[in-house]
Amino acid sequence: MRQPLNFDMDALRTMVVGVELGGFSHAAARLHRSPSAVSMQLRKLESQAGQRLFSRRGRGLALTDAGNVLLHYARRVLALNDEIGHALGAVDTRAAVRMGIAQDFADTMLSDLLARYADARPNVQVEVKAGRNFELAADVASGKLDAAVAFAMPGTGGGEQIATVPAAWLGCPATLSRSGTRSTVPLAVFDGPCLFRDMAIDSLSRAGLTWRVAMATPSLASLWCGTRAGLGVTVRTPLTVPAPLSVLTGAPALGSVDIVLHRADRCSDDAHVLADLLRDCVSTQWGVPGR
Repeated sequence: MRQPLNFDMDALRTMVVGVELGGFSHAAARLHRSPSAVSMQLRKLESQAGQRLFSRRGRGLALTDAGNVLLHYARRVLALNDEIGHALGAVDTRAAVRMGIAQDFADTMLSDLLARYADARPNVQVEVKAGRNFELAADVASGKLDAAVAFAMPGTGGGEQIATVPAAWLGCPATLSRSGTRSTVPLAVFDGPCLFRDMAIDSLSRAGLTWRVAMATPSLASLWCGTRAGLGVTVRTPLTVPAPLSVLTGAPALGSVDIVLHRADRCSDDAHVLADLLRDCVSTQWGVPGR
């Protein structure tokens, strides 16, 4: 009597996710596996099926006729597997949604955003990266994040422009007088590359003022500490100004920055819901009508 085949459930899920995302490299990122591990799972499926399931097409893989048959049943098997988990009260087996957010937004809207998402998708795991603007856009493009909101120079950020907000000089009023050299402006800034750092330096240079970097850091919390301590002035938006800092008047003009939503080309329904909430939270926080 022939023994029944027992297909590997993880391998079946990798196959389905890879097809839905349009590539198995995307599946590797989504399922937190290495490309070599994904390749091994696909070879294991072919070994279990006893025939070719995938064929080479350009730089990717396409399903053979047998592969399409297996895909059809794999979706049904995984749906039933997940239904069993729900019925038994098990943890949701859907892949986590991955969100990126500029550090400036973390204190002002992250709590509300996560509370609203928990109500909308109570069983979905959320991974949050609070990072640098230039990193977030790249992570969405490469498939490491499903959605991200970040600052960008006007008209250069790609994605969906949610709002345009002014940049501002922030600091303690006594900082410049305590610097010892009034003609040299002390700056507290992020490590480069940073658009706010570049805006500060460009603004001072256009005004014919000399400057020095008094403090550089990758952390917004550290930046606020250095600015409060009077090490230097900084450039951010006036959306959130922690006490006792204030917007400095009479300083060289800066211009504005865009707030941009980046959304992956291929993402799940859970991820689309998170991206929509992310956009709406930014719109609500800063008085821009939701779209």
